[in-house]
Amino acid sequence: KIVEMDAGYYFEVQDKRILTKRGGHIIFEGLQNHTADSIKSLEGFKRAWVEEAQSLSQRSTDILRPTIRADGAEMWFSWNPVDENDPIDLLLRGPVPPAGAIVVEVNYVDNRWLPDSMREEIEYDRRRDPDKFAHVWMGKYAKNSNARVFRNWTIEEFDSPPSSVFRLGADWGFAVDPSVLVRCFIDGKRLYVDHEAHMIGCEIDQLPDLFDRVPDSRRWFITADSSRPETISYMRNHGYPKMNAAIKGPRSIEEGVEFLKSFDIVVHPRCTHVIDELTMYSYETDPLTGVVMPKLKDKHNHTIDALRYACEGARKASKPKVEAKAKPVYLPSGSQGWMA
Repeated sequence: KIVEMDAGYYFEVQDKRILTKRGGHIIFEGLQNHTADSIKSLEGFKRAWVEEAQSLSQRSTDILRPTIRADGAEMWFSWNPVDENDPIDLLLRGPVPPAGAIVVEVNYVDNRWLPDSMREEIEYDRRRDPDKFAHVWMGKYAKNSNARVFRNWTIEEFDSPPSSVFRLGADWGFAVDPSVLVRCFIDGKRLYVDHEAHMIGCEIDQLPDLFDRVPDSRRWFITADSSRPETISYMRNHGYPKMNAAIKGPRSIEEGVEFLKSFDIVVHPRCTHVIDELTMYSYETDPLTGVVMPKLKDKHNHTIDALRYACEGARKASKPKVEAKAKPVYLPSGSQGWMA
C-alpha cells in the first residue's frame, strides 16, 4: 500500500518493522496462546490493531489490554462475529463494555467501492444459504456454531513443495450434487488442500476433463466413492488407471472425519468449495431443544467426502497394529495344537 499510494518518502520499510519520518515504529506480531507472552514487551506502543479478533483467546486479550497503556493509547479490533461468547464479543458487545469504547458495525452495504463481481457472489449466498449470507456478509453470529464439525482450519496461500506426496479423492455427483476431485498432502500434523475440481450436472463423459483441472491428476492414485463402480471403471478406461474404490464400512464416515480433525488443515484460497463446506459442515441438532447431537448432517459434505477418501490410506496406515497372540486349540483327537 505504501508503494501503491506513492508514500515511500514517509516510511522506511525494513525486514521486520516499518519506521516513519516522525518517529513512528510499526511491527507485526502473532497473538496465539503460545506467542502471547511476547506481547508483554511492547510497553510504549500507543496503537494496537488486532485483525481477525474473533479468534483471540481470553488469555491473549488479558495480556494485551494492560500492555497498551501509554497516555493516549488506543486498541482497535476488527472481526467478523462468530459466537456471542467469544472473548472479543463479550468485551465490546457484552452488557458492560469498557468505558470509552466505540463499537461500529460495518458490512458490505457500507462499502461504496464494492465490485459488481462481489455483489453477484453476495446475491448468490443470499439465495442459496441465508444463514451463510447473514454471517459472512451481514456480520451476524454463526448459527449453531457449536454444531460445526471443523474448527481446525485456516485459509492461506502456499506453494506445494515438489517433493509432496499428493493424495487425491473423488466424490460422484447425482442430480443437484456436484462431482468433486480434491488434492491434498500431509506434512507432519498439517494437512494442505491445494487444488479442487467441482461441477454440478457433470455427465460421465465430462469427468476426465473436469478432473484434468487438478494438476497431474492422471499421475497420482485417486481414491473414489465406491458407490459408483461403473464410473470408476469408465475413468480407468479414459486416462485414470490409478483410480481405486474407497473402502466403506461401519463408522467409516465418523472415523474419517475424526482423522481430518486430528490435523491443522490449511486450504489454498482457490479451493472455494472446500472452504464453503468446512464452514458449513455440521452435526444434527435436536429440533426441539437445539442441543447438538452426535450425528453428522448429510449436507455440505461433497468435498469433505472427497477429502476423507483422499486420506483413507494415511488413516489406515496410522492405526496401531494389534499383534496376534497364539492360543491353544484342542484337536478332535485330543492332541493339543496352537493357532495364531
